[in-house]
Amino acid sequence: MTGVRGTHQAPSRDAPQVRGGRIAGRWRHLWKVLRRDRLAVAGGAVVVAFVLAGLLAPALAPHNPNAVNLGMILQTPTLGYWLGTDNHGRDILSRILFGARLSLLVGTGAVGLGLVAGVLAGLLAGYYDRLQGPLMRLMDVLLAFPGIVVALTIVAILGPGEQNVILAVGISQIPQFARIVNGMVLTIREDAYVEAARAIGASDPAILGRHIFPNTVAPLIVQASLLIPAAILTASSLSFLGAGIQPPTAEWGAMLSDSRRWMQVAPHLMIFPGIALMLVVLGFNVFGDGLRDALDPRLRGSSASAER
Repeated sequence: MTGVRGTHQAPSRDAPQVRGGRIAGRWRHLWKVLRRDRLAVAGGAVVVAFVLAGLLAPALAPHNPNAVNLGMILQTPTLGYWLGTDNHGRDILSRILFGARLSLLVGTGAVGLGLVAGVLAGLLAGYYDRLQGPLMRLMDVLLAFPGIVVALTIVAILGPGEQNVILAVGISQIPQFARIVNGMVLTIREDAYVEAARAIGASDPAILGRHIFPNTVAPLIVQASLLIPAAILTASSLSFLGAGIQPPTAEWGAMLSDSRRWMQVAPHLMIFPGIALMLVVLGFNVFGDGLRDALDPRLRGSSASAER
């Protein structure tokens, strides 16, 4: 036993630097892989453009998005109003910019909520057999209904509003994350390094946090990038139905709903918010597909062999 203790080495002070170098190397490798996918780069550029537009909306918007101008009702695009005005004389460009901020906030907030709750449920259900049945059957019940139905039901109970929409859409996103994490935990918990951690007396939270959860990060990043546009669409659908963000707040779904009665007289009221919604959803989807190809080892291996 003395000899064993004598061979034990204290953790090196350079270990954090080594880990940091490995993480930086992984990010550099990810960037190299993504650069080869022009569609993914284009999708990422669209996402970045909308994020910047939302963050800088107060500086970029030429007019107050909620300012009513009865003398400029249903104006077509002009130099003063680049995308025209709506039925209240409000500048459509300004409302789209502020709508980008709100839509991205709702989408990322809802996915963040679903991610945290789904990861926790998936980890617990996958690691503890006694929780597998109750938690995953609850996820199956949520998956049995379309996400828009779940969100609409929750909003109908809690009432409309930004926070309630984030909560409703986030709850509808929980099962997707929970099932991914649960499936991976069921496989990882039987690996040799997890058994070794148990053998040396590591606690369950330590095993879950240090050994199991890090191996689920890459699929979760991909899933989150693909669910953000779905969350944006669901939130816009709620607003379109009158159950989400309420007027006069600038929101793309509400703008599309208001434009229905004027679509024949002023089609630009529907066209421009629809294009903005289409572009941000397309950008996230294409970028998410690129992330999936870059982070999936099997796809990386097939692409590398094809290049050879």
